[in-house]
Amino acid sequence: MKQIIGVLSLQGDFLKHKQAIEQCGHHALYVRDFENLKKCDKLIIPGGESTTMLLLIEKLELRQPLLEFGQTKAIMGTCAGLIVLATNREHLPSDPLKLIDVKIKRNAYGRQVDSFIDTVKLKLNGKDIDFEGVFIRAPKIMELGQNVIPLGYHGKDVVMARNERILVATFHPELTNAVTIHRYFIDKVG
Repeated sequence: MKQIIGVLSLQGDFLKHKQAIEQCGHHALYVRDFENLKKCDKLIIPGGESTTMLLLIEKLELRQPLLEFGQTKAIMGTCAGLIVLATNREHLPSDPLKLIDVKIKRNAYGRQVDSFIDTVKLKLNGKDIDFEGVFIRAPKIMELGQNVIPLGYHGKDVVMARNERILVATFHPELTNAVTIHRYFIDKVG
C-alpha cells in the first residue's frame, strides 16, 4: 500500500529525499505547515542547517505538531535532521525535539571542506550491508540511550540508529543512488 511520506521542507536538501521516496514507490509531500503534516504517514527531516531549521520550526509553530507526530508516527532525520531530533541542545537557539535519546556533537568531522564519502557498515533486517556514506559537516553520535539500537557504523563510530519510531543517520543517504535506507524507514520503522 502506498504511503504518504512527508519531507520537512523548511530548509535543506528536501528534493533528493522526495526523489528517493518516489523511487521506493510511495507519495512524497513537502511539509511546511501543520495542514500538510496531518496528511503524512511518516516524515523525513533532511540535512541542512540545524540552527536555521529549529528557528523556522519555532516561527511556523511546528514544534508541538512535530512532537505529537513523533509520539505516534515514524520520523527519519539525516544529518541536521538528526540534530533536530536528538536529546542534547549543544549551542542551539532552542531545544531540539528530543524524540530519540542520543547525544551528538555538531560538525564533529570538521567544516564543509572536510566533507567526505566513505563506506558505512549497516545491519538491516539481519543482513550486513555496505553503503556509501556522504558526510557533509556531519554530526557525531556520542552516546546512545538505552532504548536506542545502533544500525550503522563508520569505523567504530555509530552513524545510524533507531528507537521504536525514530531513525537517524549522521550522513546523507539521499545523496546516493541507493534507496536502501529510505526503503528500510518506510517498510520497517514505526
